[in-house]
Amino acid sequence: MDVHRVSNHNQMDYNLDNMEPKHGKMLPCPEDRFDSGLDSLKEDELVTEFEDMTVDAHDHTQEYEPWRNAVTEDGDTPLHLAIIHEATEHALHMIKLSHNHPFLNLQNHQRQTALHLAVITEQPLLVEKLLKAGCDPRLTDDSGNTALHIACKRGSLACFGVITQNCQRHLTSIVSFPNYNGHNCLHLASINGYISLVENLVQLGADINAQEQCSGRTALHLAVDLQNPTLVRCLLDLGANVNCLNYGGFTAYHLTYGRQNEEIRCQLFERTAQELRELPDSESDESDMEDLDLSEDELYDDIKFGK
Repeated sequence: MDVHRVSNHNQMDYNLDNMEPKHGKMLPCPEDRFDSGLDSLKEDELVTEFEDMTVDAHDHTQEYEPWRNAVTEDGDTPLHLAIIHEATEHALHMIKLSHNHPFLNLQNHQRQTALHLAVITEQPLLVEKLLKAGCDPRLTDDSGNTALHIACKRGSLACFGVITQNCQRHLTSIVSFPNYNGHNCLHLASINGYISLVENLVQLGADINAQEQCSGRTALHLAVDLQNPTLVRCLLDLGANVNCLNYGGFTAYHLTYGRQNEEIRCQLFERTAQELRELPDSESDESDMEDLDLSEDELYDDIKFGK
């Protein structure tokens, strides 16, 4: 069951090919399961639970234990639930009482922290409060994504801005860190076509020529795979190396073979070294250049099972 109240905020950098507004809401990514099994917990029951867990802000005794130790069968804490259901006041109260407390970094059974869920539900205020209270931005979920990875994957400029402004100490490592599919933040922003995030990441120091770990594609290779001429032009303007080879020995220009977009082909032909314009002799089979459905970043995994 997905969270149904993911707000449609103006700050989001939409990729209209991959996510479309519906009835004023944004549909969650199909592979993301946000509620961690909340079917058994109704909204009215949730409110009752929060009221029962009210804590006196001046009492630092064992009264903290009941709500800090409470978890659902899916590992969600009261803070997780408050964020999922956008019970902002309850969430802010628990964050305030848990400054630098391990409670803020507890992970549910999908290894999501409160910070992950605040980004997923597009609540930048809670993202900021969590970070300032001591939530660790380096923690990853069961897909290897930090909260910043999720912001880049979903195109959330608001949450991206809050995280990057409040994580200067760890920003370099988080930006370059690959998830379990081998993709760093720049790869995710590129795969999903978020031009603004690509520009911001490069300005923040992201390596524009970093290779994703599955097949060695750079952001420029990914832009060609996506047949996104605007992204190709953006990356070239930002200084992407057109002569960088993926693990198969292909430049971004090589990936234009068998594809229709002449604008991309012309942009890359002019900049690619002459000796790198022809396909490698041993790899000239056009079957290696088939178009891929790139709606999900996981599809870049070159290892296919069950075939």
